[in-house]
Order: sequence, then structure tokens, then C-alpha cells
Amino acid sequence: MERKRVYLCLAHMSGKEMDYIKEAFDTNWVVPLGPNVNGFEKDLEEFVGEEKRVVALSSGTSAVHLSLIACGVGAGDEVMVQSFTFCASSNPVKYLGAIPVFVDSERDTWNMDPQLLDEAIADRVAKTGRKPKAIIVVYLYGMPAKISELLAVADKWNIPVIEDAAEGFGSSYKGQICGTFGRYGVLSFNGNKMITTSGGGALICPDDKAWNEIMFLATQARESYPYYQHEHIGYNYRLSNVCAGIGRGQMTVVSEHIAHHRHVHELYKQLFANVEGITVHDNATSDINSNFWLCTILLDEHLHVEGEEDVYAEVVSGAVGGAAGVTHAAKSAHTKLEPNRNVEAMRIALDKANVEARPLWKPMHRQPVYSDCPCYANGVSESLFKCGLCLPSGPCVSDEDVTYIVDVIKRAILH
Repeated sequence: MERKRVYLCLAHMSGKEMDYIKEAFDTNWVVPLGPNVNGFEKDLEEFVGEEKRVVALSSGTSAVHLSLIACGVGAGDEVMVQSFTFCASSNPVKYLGAIPVFVDSERDTWNMDPQLLDEAIADRVAKTGRKPKAIIVVYLYGMPAKISELLAVADKWNIPVIEDAAEGFGSSYKGQICGTFGRYGVLSFNGNKMITTSGGGALICPDDKAWNEIMFLATQARESYPYYQHEHIGYNYRLSNVCAGIGRGQMTVVSEHIAHHRHVHELYKQLFANVEGITVHDNATSDINSNFWLCTILLDEHLHVEGEEDVYAEVVSGAVGGAAGVTHAAKSAHTKLEPNRNVEAMRIALDKANVEARPLWKPMHRQPVYSDCPCYANGVSESLFKCGLCLPSGPCVSDEDVTYIVDVIKRAILH
């Protein structure tokens, strides 16, 4: 009998979500906004702490977009963006006609390099005569960045920080929840995140004034007249009351979800401890406590995997990983930067064994769509992309699954 497929991070319901959804239907609050939205925002505010205010939104991408607007980013402005990330961190910069300036990572956390950021800002000021308008720091795969050092650079140049904690919900740095250090913090509740609202996100705001402005922009920027008067461009970005009901149910198990991800990571560490050529990405220092949204491994470039001589022989059709249902047909089996052959061979071996795995994010500064954007690279993200792989880590992944996955990987290695 074929083994049930193991997914990277499958949504897991608490059982209480339907109570909130039923309440929304029973009271006819199926329109946008309503008691579930208000309740979900309060739950999030209690979870993140630090006296922050939270606005529930339709996606993490919309949260990035609104945070940039709130920081005064407009056409022609520059925004410093971590290159090693998903495109949702940088695309909203382009929405505004602004220019992403990509900054590479340091090797400990895989996140934005503070020293390189400082050098990059100095160079942008020298070249353009203007400071960048914002800095977008990402918590890649849930791993907290060296946020104290990054904030020191931001303070030196007096530039606001936006924390993209879409993958880092529940991660902490020195005991403080990620997303609460900068001016704004971005959360995502997409179907594969730590908790889900089916689709959705939120923006952590510093105070009531900022919260009110984000609320205003997210609900089509309507002025207080008895008719629809608009003096600013607004957006239809609020979360629905039905989806927020899912979020309220998810908040009852968020601590269990985070604990499970960390348990799975620890199990991978133990099982890979004596496997030569495989390195599990781990917390860099005692200050850092990742949620391990996805557990990630690096394959030594000299490690040989069964079938590696045959990879990239054919053009892939369709999307590998993620929720995309529609893709453009690839023109070639190769791009100018791609994972090593042994990494792709391992992904294929896992896929054949009914295990979902995928490469690390391809750095934004190596994406064709951003080829004309300034970039400050040190080679770290490119080298990691070539040898990294994401493994199943979600709340539906059992100890038995992890053991099976590690066994598949060990069997695929050629000795």
C-alpha cells in the first residue's frame, strides 16, 4: 500500500474553528469585519505583547504594502530589503514604484547581514544623496535575525525597520516576540504557516495612532461623511469575519503548534547527528529561539546522491512547492543559479517516497524580475540556495514521519 504523503506544513485544525465560523453564519456576520475579526486581533495583541496594536488583513503581502505606505515610501524611493526571502517581501516595494535595494545574509541566521546593511546604506547615500526610506528584515524559515545589531544600524541612519515575521510567528529574540522590535511587524496566516486563517495576515503597529491610520487605509480610506468621500487612495485589505473565526480557533493551539515544530526540529537534529554531509540549520545563539516553521538542511557539495547525474535533464512542468496552481511554462531546464545536482536529486528521491521537500528561497537579487535593482551581495545566500533543502515540519508531521524521511535521505546517499 502506498504511504500517505508527508507535506511540508499542512494546516491543522483545533476543532474549535467551526464554533466561531458557525457563530458568524448564525448571526449573519459573513460580511467583511465583525466580532471574529475584533476577537482575533485582541488574541494576537495578547500573544505578541509589548503593548502593540494589531490589524487583521487579507494577506501578509498586504501587510508589507501598508507598512511601506505608513513609512512614507513612494515612487522613486529606495527600500533596503533582505535578498534571501520570498518575493512577497519585495514585490510591494515595486507596487509603490519604489526601488528595492537587496542586502545579502550572514551565515549564522541566514538573515540580513548588519555590517553589510550599514555599508550598503552608506553607499546609497553617497550615490543618490538620499537615505533609503525603510529597511525590511526577514525571519527566514522562522529564524530570528540579529535584530539588535540591525536596529543599531537603523538607528544610526534614522531609518524605520519593518519586520517581515510572516514565517516567524512565535519566534523570539532575547525573550521578545519577533515582529515587535521595529516600527511595524508583518504576520502571515497562509495555509502553510504556523497558524492559518485559510489566507490572511496581520500588521503589528506601534501605537493607536499608527493602528488607526492602517485601519483607514485597509478599508478603502473613507472620510467621515454620510456618503462615500475619498481623499486618499485606500485598499480592500481587511480580513473577513469568517476567516477570522478560523484564526480564533487556531489561537487556542498556537503554543502547541510552535512546540511541535521545535520538537520535530530537535528530532531531525538527533537523527542526522551522525550522517556525514548533512547539516541541520539550528539556533545561532542563546538569544535566538526559532519556531522552526520549516526545518532546513544543507547538503555538502561533495555528497553524492542516487540519480544526481540525471537531474535537470527535462523541463519541469508546473510548480514545485508552494500553493501556485498556475505557472508559466519554463523555457529551459536550467537557470543561471540553481540548486546543486545532489540537492535536486534528493528532492526527487523524497518526492518519489511521497515526501514533499523543496529548495530554499532563491535570492531576490538573482531573480530576473529584479535584475536591474541595486544589490549588495557577499555570496552567502547564493551558496545556501545551492545546497539547501526544506523538510516537512508542520503539526501533522509525526515522529514516525521524521524517522521515515531521514531513512529515505540516508538510503539516497551514495557511499
